[in-house]
Amino acid sequence: MAIMFRPSRTTRALIMSCVLCLGFWQFGKGAYIPAKAWAAQELMQKAWRRAEVGHVRPAPWPWADTWPVAKLSAMRGDIELIVLAGGSGRTLAFGPGHLSASAMPGAGGNVVIAGHRDTHFQFLQNIELGETILFEMADGKNHLYRVSNLDVVDSRRASIVLDTDESMLSLVTCYPFNARGAGGPMRYVVSAEMVF
Repeated sequence: MAIMFRPSRTTRALIMSCVLCLGFWQFGKGAYIPAKAWAAQELMQKAWRRAEVGHVRPAPWPWADTWPVAKLSAMRGDIELIVLAGGSGRTLAFGPGHLSASAMPGAGGNVVIAGHRDTHFQFLQNIELGETILFEMADGKNHLYRVSNLDVVDSRRASIVLDTDESMLSLVTCYPFNARGAGGPMRYVVSAEMVF
């Protein structure tokens, strides 16, 4: 004769509460990075407006160690992002970052902008050769780049050339786009030549 275990109503309620809490925790964990990226872009838009009226290095929030350097528009205007100064992990958590060792948009050399594949630079998986990327600077100058190359490289074996004869742009993100975990050595590099 088999003995059946029937949990009490209190035990079932406790198990259900634990399952719901675990579900909400998982949802929150998954939504945290995209929510933080979206909220940061809103704060950076305000800092960008301050830069446009002459503020020097306007911080998006009081404790920020970065500031907006340009506004990037792509995918025929569907993508509009504020680019921050620096390429640290902390900066990239809030938006794409301009690597300080690289050229500024419009200058000679290679402009290198890095971003996360699962937030701000997710659109790069759909970008095509010949598409244009526009940089608007705080002083009102615009610089247009046309995508000339799409490449996957191993960061352990390749590096991006900064000192180029032509004015270039390199947008860099982790690869593959659908990777389960963060990091890894592979990078997706979108190269573009300056039009004006």
